[in-house]
Amino acid sequence: MSKPNRHILIAAAVSAVSFGTALQSFPPPPGELPFGVYDPNGDFSDEQNVQVEHLFLPWEDLFLDSLAEADKYAKERNREVLVTIEPWTWTRDARNTPARLIHGIRDGAYDGNMAAICEVLNQFESKVTVRWAQEMDDDSGQFIWAQWQPETYIYAYKRMIDICREKAPDIHVMWSPLGYENLNKYYPGDDYVDIIGLSVFGLQPWEQIYKGGEMSFDDIFAPRYERVKDYGKPVMVAELGYSGDEAYVARWEQTVRQDKSAYPALTGVVYFNQQEVYPWPDGFGLPDWRVENRIRVDTAGN
Repeated sequence: MSKPNRHILIAAAVSAVSFGTALQSFPPPPGELPFGVYDPNGDFSDEQNVQVEHLFLPWEDLFLDSLAEADKYAKERNREVLVTIEPWTWTRDARNTPARLIHGIRDGAYDGNMAAICEVLNQFESKVTVRWAQEMDDDSGQFIWAQWQPETYIYAYKRMIDICREKAPDIHVMWSPLGYENLNKYYPGDDYVDIIGLSVFGLQPWEQIYKGGEMSFDDIFAPRYERVKDYGKPVMVAELGYSGDEAYVARWEQTVRQDKSAYPALTGVVYFNQQEVYPWPDGFGLPDWRVENRIRVDTAGN
């Protein structure tokens, strides 16, 4: 469940390491499944068992020079780079409406934004996967590119991927719905998908009230995986987070990288190590997925 303003700095992890602000390092969950992080505070900067570094970029108001530092950071740690490109600015009061964004894409007004980013990505030494306009099936109202008419989204997606591939022919492309039942309407076709990304977040107090009990990783991921497995593409959890009491967090921690034989196409999970900025439904505020803060006491049973 991606949240735009939570991605404050592209190379925040780089800054954290450079200036000594990453005070504590946290190990990945146990297991063999490849693991990645969106980690703007550098909590996983010293961990060797991390294979993917996740970056979030707006395609407006972007300082492109910071990307070179992000590539260096990933390369030094032998990590691939997953780059989520969000088609807006992170300045809330300067954002487009959905209609203006659609019109601008159709008129070519944003072709240069995408081209400029991908020209820089083409210079990366790290392996790069591009994820554009994620979670288009989300119905929360969070993203101005979500819940478009499927043909409109597919047109925009293909246009942007064509531009990016022209500038960076060696990139991989991730099509990344949230995982809802309507996701298939937005599938752009096999030629525009190298890997499929899904999102999985577990929030114990919300589940206790609105789902009738706690949910596991498999409870949430399995139906989403079923909806995409027949495309025959590799699948990755592009955004993962969980928060609850100590026992709940421990159960998730001990299972997210263990025995995933039920999901033969699953290639890895990428943890979202940051707090939300877009409210969780039903008054549950802004869950904090950060590893140092995700254990909470305000569960429904307390």
